[in-house]
Amino acid sequence: MADKTYREGLIALPRWAKRGLLIGNDFLLLSIALWAAYSLRLGVLYVPPDEVTLALFALAPAVGVATFYVRGLYRLVTRYFSHEAAGRLYITVFLAVLIWALLLFLIGLPGVPRSVVIIYGFFAAALIRISRQFAGWLLQSVPNITFASIDPRTKVLIYGAGDTGLQLLRSLRDSKDYRPVALVDDNASLWGQNIHKIKVNRPGKIEKLIERNGIKEVFLAISSASRQRRSAVIRSLEALPVVVKTLPALEDIASGRVEVTDLRPIDVEDLLGRDPVPPDASLLGAHITAKNVLITGAGGSIGSELTRQIVKRTPNKLILFDISEAALYEIEDQVVRLLKKARADAEEDGTSVPNTEIEVVLGSVLDQEHVNRVLDAHGVDTIYHAAAYKHVPIVEQNPFTGLRNNTFGTLLVSQAAIAAGVERMVLISTDKAVRPTSIMGASKRLAEMVLQALSARNRSKTVFTMVRFGNVLDSSGSVVRRFRKQIHDGGPVTVTHPEIIRYFMSIPEAAELVLQAGAMAGGGEVFVLDMGSPVRIADLARTMIHLTGLEVQDEDNPEGDIAIEYVGLRQGEKLYEELLIGENTTGTKHPRIMKNSEPFLKWPALKTELTELERAINAYDADKVHDVLKRTVEGYKGDPQGIEFEQDEGGDWAPASRLIH
Repeated sequence: MADKTYREGLIALPRWAKRGLLIGNDFLLLSIALWAAYSLRLGVLYVPPDEVTLALFALAPAVGVATFYVRGLYRLVTRYFSHEAAGRLYITVFLAVLIWALLLFLIGLPGVPRSVVIIYGFFAAALIRISRQFAGWLLQSVPNITFASIDPRTKVLIYGAGDTGLQLLRSLRDSKDYRPVALVDDNASLWGQNIHKIKVNRPGKIEKLIERNGIKEVFLAISSASRQRRSAVIRSLEALPVVVKTLPALEDIASGRVEVTDLRPIDVEDLLGRDPVPPDASLLGAHITAKNVLITGAGGSIGSELTRQIVKRTPNKLILFDISEAALYEIEDQVVRLLKKARADAEEDGTSVPNTEIEVVLGSVLDQEHVNRVLDAHGVDTIYHAAAYKHVPIVEQNPFTGLRNNTFGTLLVSQAAIAAGVERMVLISTDKAVRPTSIMGASKRLAEMVLQALSARNRSKTVFTMVRFGNVLDSSGSVVRRFRKQIHDGGPVTVTHPEIIRYFMSIPEAAELVLQAGAMAGGGEVFVLDMGSPVRIADLARTMIHLTGLEVQDEDNPEGDIAIEYVGLRQGEKLYEELLIGENTTGTKHPRIMKNSEPFLKWPALKTELTELERAINAYDADKVHDVLKRTVEGYKGDPQGIEFEQDEGGDWAPASRLIH
């Protein structure tokens, strides 16, 4: 016990005291090395013959200590002494001996055999190295020392022993916050090898390594792995009591080198995202490059990502239209910075400099005169209509405002597009428009029907089309953001229903697919994006809790950290969202974009219903609004329960009927 206290006391000493001990140790050992060199060379126990010789004798360790100080040997942490540090020590000892020998030569002291200098160098290097190794062993490796209680750094495991993992390991060696203690890799040829004194283990040993070494965090350094593989690795770590962090792809790290600061917490996109399908460049640029493009709702989650992607396709003019001044300010700032960087890169590469003109327009899509003026003034060729109220409960509580904006806003923009001779208008729609149980969903389905009816009327050159998809990850007001904040605040995490299921897609993937789908349109089609596999929201909540290193508090684990509360379906909310109404679905040239021709009312009939709906909205007559929606929008019942669920043979819940998988 006293031995342990002594070691802990050494480690707890202030830095100046530790350096003082090392300097005294080195002075003594260098003196012994020089005395041993003289004694070995002369064959007797050497005693300096006079005071001058004694002074020159003492000069050797003094020069050695000074050289060690200048070379930074006293800044190295002794208990983490490594092979690289040993190489640095040998070079420093060589320099110290060389300086001392030069001083002897300049002074002209007789009777110093040249072999003494060589022997002194070997003895000095050996003794200093042994002393450092012994100190490291004493402070770190003796079994009865509880080192975890002394070393304040967090013990981490690095998953990935490739180039990225090795760069991260080197970066962590000098870290004051983290101490790498284990490596894991999928490559069987690396198992059992030691990299910088750390053994590479197979993935199956992770749980034992965490328990044995007291590991608190796992760093993923598998940037080159597929998204599917990364997701599988993350899920395998979910149940373990560790915080998981990851590195972005190496090409996303500006310097090309991996640093500790590049690590970030696991994001939901790491779990739900899919391996990207390379986009068709000809589709991405079609109707954008050298065109005048208008984006309504440009400051929203989808609108802002469309803006960022469109500006890369060098439109002639990009008009950003939004009712929110703050959102417009933010997206304009981003676009200006993107353009500035693109122009600097082009000048450096000697390529043509993009000359896109940016226009910012503050206004509402319900102001037809304003919209008409904007389209005419800027000669708009292509419109991406993303302006909409999207939050189901809020629109359900404000049905008249939601219908005005989502349905009649789309009608006014589409009529303005026809009048201005716009070439193409793409509506950003939602899976909630399919057999909707909410006002928001019904308003978006009516918006789709407006474009279908106008396209079928065939009285203008404008191509109308719409792209329908589900939830996008981490958009404003999304469940992911809400869960993240609730976990940060200590819980509880609120889920509406244990069986509620949603489709998810990343914002960049959704925007990229919208651009490609819009380019393929001939008029009146509904494009549906492949959303992948549905996700149970309750499982998503548990996963997000686990990956922050916390435990779910429930009946089986009352001592857990974060509770999950089921608060019931909100008004207008479904358990399960669909993507298609009809079954007339065909593929396209893109594997993740489908095309469907869905039933709709012809323009005369639809116009009559819209006129009736507008009167009901202006009169704030909720019953009449409800009646118009029920006879106009297929499947609309205003029933928040939506599609019924049933249990399969395995006890899992699934929708009783599905139109698309």
